Amino acid sequence: MLDILYEDNHLVIVNKKSGDIVQGDKTGDTPLSDDIKRYLKEKYAKPGEVFLGVVHRLDRPVSGVVLFARTSKALTRLNMMFAQHTQIQKTYWAIVANRPETDEGTLTHWLTRDERNNKAKAYDREVPGSKQAILDYRLIACSQRYFLLEIQLHTGRHHQIRCQLAKIGCPIKGDLKYGAARSNPDGSISLHARSLELEHPVSHQTIYVKASVPKDTLWQSFANL
Repeated sequence: MLDILYEDNHLVIVNKKSGDIVQGDKTGDTPLSDDIKRYLKEKYAKPGEVFLGVVHRLDRPVSGVVLFARTSKALTRLNMMFAQHTQIQKTYWAIVANRPETDEGTLTHWLTRDERNNKAKAYDREVPGSKQAILDYRLIACSQRYFLLEIQLHTGRHHQIRCQLAKIGCPIKGDLKYGAARSNPDGSISLHARSLELEHPVSHQTIYVKASVPKDTLWQSFANL
């Protein structure tokens, strides 16, 4: 069952479940994009192939807001907005087991990407083949064992949040690839694309959507604080 957060003639925004893939890959599993195409085809009784443009992605174990374009005009403009990091603001929530040294701050690293192992590595200075990665974080809630961070990205690098938080000793809960002590029972990592604010690529109105957190006990306890 799709969790549709917003829909009009040009856009559709959904709350992705952890475990879903946004676009088809080598696993052969049905991607979220195909599910949305099927939904649109049935809802509007569309003949033939349904157009749906993938604007950005979330890693498979991550949940939250994902934006798709329903028209080529919207896709072109959204691609430009994402490339230029203008007129769009994504906010993420991450649960970590270690408290950062400061409760808020800006992280700047240089990231390299290991394609073979699908992993990024963060450095404190520029190294060959690296790209600068910048994010802001702030501590917004605590439980007895875990800490909830709110994150704003200034750049969009591969595994950026996962890699940068691990670099400062705060790996995301369940993220074994980046140093978490144990996995989450459902295979997710505790990273959630919480909200998205953007200028509509056609009407130019401001759109804001917020994705409810996963239904496990820890996420729900933080959501209710």
